[in-house]
This record gives sequence, C-alpha cells and structure tokens, in this order.
Amino acid sequence: MRQSSMRLGRANLDRLPAGIWRPAYDRSRMTPGIVHLGLGAFHRAHQAVVIDDCLAAGSTSWGIIGASLRSPDTRDALAPQDHLYTVAIRSAEGTQHRVIGALLDSIVARENPARLVGQMADPATRIVSLTVTEKGYCHTPQTGDLDERHPDIVHDLNNPDAPRSAPGFLVAALARRRAQGLSPFTVLCCDNLAANGHTVQRIVTQFAALRSKDLGKWIADTVAFPSTMVDRIVPESTDADRDAVSSALGMRDAWPVMTEPFTQWVVEDRFTAGRPDLAAAGVELVADVKPFELMKLRLLNASHSALAYLGYLSGYETIADTMQDPHFARLAAQVMEEAAVTLTMPAGTDLAAYRASLLKRFANPALHHRTWQIAMDGSQKLPQRLLGAMQDRLRKDLPIATHALAVAGWMRYVTAIDEHGRAIDVRDPLAAEFASLAREAGPAAERLAPALLGVTKVFGAFGAEPRLREAVTTALGRLYKDGARCAVEAHVTA
Repeated sequence: MRQSSMRLGRANLDRLPAGIWRPAYDRSRMTPGIVHLGLGAFHRAHQAVVIDDCLAAGSTSWGIIGASLRSPDTRDALAPQDHLYTVAIRSAEGTQHRVIGALLDSIVARENPARLVGQMADPATRIVSLTVTEKGYCHTPQTGDLDERHPDIVHDLNNPDAPRSAPGFLVAALARRRAQGLSPFTVLCCDNLAANGHTVQRIVTQFAALRSKDLGKWIADTVAFPSTMVDRIVPESTDADRDAVSSALGMRDAWPVMTEPFTQWVVEDRFTAGRPDLAAAGVELVADVKPFELMKLRLLNASHSALAYLGYLSGYETIADTMQDPHFARLAAQVMEEAAVTLTMPAGTDLAAYRASLLKRFANPALHHRTWQIAMDGSQKLPQRLLGAMQDRLRKDLPIATHALAVAGWMRYVTAIDEHGRAIDVRDPLAAEFASLAREAGPAAERLAPALLGVTKVFGAFGAEPRLREAVTTALGRLYKDGARCAVEAHVTA
C-alpha cells in the first residue's frame, strides 16, 4: 500500500482517523519534570504511557525529557514529528493505536553530555528514571556491586563532567545539585534487577564514593531510590510494523512501538521531590516491591529466557511460534511451577492465575517477540531470572532439572554455533569470553559446562556447587546428544 508523505506531528493530530487515540491534553502547557535515561521501545510503551495518562489527568508539570546514552536513532526519528509516536497494542482480536505525547524532547548523551547533566541538575527535574537494561549499570550481576574496572566507569572517573555511563550521569548531576544547594531528584530504576532500587543505590553510591566519600554519603543519606517492578512485553519494531502503523494513521510514523494489552507497574512509594498521581494511572504503589519483583523475574522472565534459548536452538523465530509447540508450552509452565515454591507473596496473590495469564500472553499470535532478542545479554540476566530460584530450591532439597535445562540452553547458545553448524549472533558483554571458553572446551558437555560455570561474573561461588554442576552438565549433554527440541520433549514427558 502506498504510504502518505505526511509525517505524524503536532500540526497533523486533528487529521488522524477517528479510531486513533491521541493526547487528551494541551501539549503546549506541558513542562518537564522527568528525565529518562534509556529512550528505548520499552520505556515508550510502558512508563511514558503511564505519564501520558497522568498528563491527561492534569499533572502538566511531569513531561519527559528522554536521553539515549549512545545511539541517535530515536532522537533522529522522533524530533521531526515533535516527539509524538504511536503505541500499537496488538492482540488476537486486533490492533489499537494510541499516539503518545508525554515526551517533550530528547538528548543523545554521547553527543552532548553537558546538556544531559544540565537537564538532570535543573531544579524542575524531580525524577530521573532509567531503562538502560541490566548491562547499563556497569555492575557485576552476581554481587550487585559496581564493576570498578568497567571501561565506562574508568572513563567517567577521569572525566566526571563528560560521563558515558548511567551511574556517571546520575552522580555528575547529583554532585552539581549538591554544590548548588538544591535538593536531589528521585532515581527510579525500571530495569529487571533484583531489588532494583537498592541495587542502583549501591552502585551509584559506590561510584560517588570513588569521586568523594562525602558525596557518596550525601547520596546515600538524601536520595530516594524506590524499587519497582515493570511488566509489558515489547518486541522490536520491524519495517513491516512501521508500514502497518503508518497505514492505520494515514501518515508516516517513523518510530512506533508494538506491545500487548497487558501492562503492570508496581512502585515503592518513596520519592524525595514529589511525583505525579501514578495511582490514578493504574500504578500499584506499595511499601515493599520485592515479592512482586521476584514473582516477575522468576515466573515471567525465567520462563521467557528458557523459551528464548531452547526455542532459538530448535529453530523457532518468536516466542509465539515456540509456544505453538505443546512441549515448549509445558516447559514454560514447569519453570513457573518450580519457581513458584520459592516465592512468598502477600495475602490474596493468586499465583496460579498469574502463571495462566503469562502462558496466554506468551502465545499471543499478534506479538512477534523474537527469541534472539530475548536471548541478548544473558550473562546479566541469568542470576536474577534463574540462578536465585535454583539456589532456593537446592536449600529446600528440591530438584533443579528444569532450570538446569534452561541454563544448559544458554550455554549451548553462547557457543555461537547452532545445532546445524551455523553462526549465532550472540549479543552479550561477555560474548568473547564465552566463545573462547567454548573453543577450548569443544562440543563436550563435561568440559564446557564446568568452564562456563566457572565464570564468576555470572555464577559467583554458586558455580562450584556440585549439584548445580551435575544437573547442568547432564542437561547440556542431552542437548548435544539429542538436540534442543527432543531434549525438551523428553524432559516434559518424563
């Protein structure tokens, strides 16, 4: 279909078809109150939608200034359309389109670090939120501590006014606010880290203390780092997705996002400088996020990773494709069932209903969430998604064979060679180290499993646990012997 040459923008909102949702407020009255680091698809389909609802309810001083830490792609696509973009909400019943207006402007940090630090230090900024992915915190996932040898951390300590990393930007802006006698902003992490608020507080204060012990203490004493749990599946948008959205709008949107109907945001209600009325926009404000965070990491994220690695190895392109195989659907259910016994939830939480909803969401045929996309950065994800539940099950003297199969799938994946001898494009901060270990060990489970379990940045001391080593080595041996699809079938029907 021939696309319109008209571009989505403020001047064209009134030309949108009647069925397209659009901002229910006057954008000219908005002022910024939030700076968001990590202006990717997830933020634009999740937190920005919530803020859009808050703005519609009258919280006009909470507009968002977004920042991409490295790539200019999002800024370049959104700036010509006044930072408006479409969220396409897809289900088996059809697609709903909503134009979001919460984003006022965007900054590319690598191009202009001083501008970003200045925006974060501005008194009008009361919240700095983050979706920079697990690897963006420059930490060691197994311990939750700052990785002082990370190249970006080394750079930022030597160039405090021109940082590259998320911790570097946070500390540079907080240091400036302290020097100017201003109150600090709230740091709101929206990434899948265990105890994410506490973890980011530890990373940031550790980094600040390397600059100045007094600065580190001031941040520890005065800055709020609420913990959060975020949940919405947001696949990578394709050219076909962009064409479909543009056809629905009758004008071109260069940077829409695709998502599912389900969305959830649980936030610890602890802010140093105020917040919008998040509850009115559907956010669950609680005193303790940890039970909800572990529920999501160990049920949704763990089963997602299991489907991603083993599904990719079996030749499935998307999670929905993988779930069409009843053995993989059963595998996902088993991961959830076995992780559920490690959780202690508040009264009234229906874990069985939550697990059933996850299986339905994974099978959504309209959501093309690629297994390869979910498989990225596994070294940063495994400790929170799989290893914690395995440790808890071993403490209860329970078997870990299902989780071990998922870990073995990750091991087979990071060798960077699939079951047909083709190269896998492994995207991971430790990809080179894994490839080297795989070359040295060869395709032999009894050598490869111990080698990878010995990577302390991923497994820590847990990698030496004999029961873990036995279970993972056995599972990896089955993957090499029978292939992923047969290994999954044998496991779930045993």
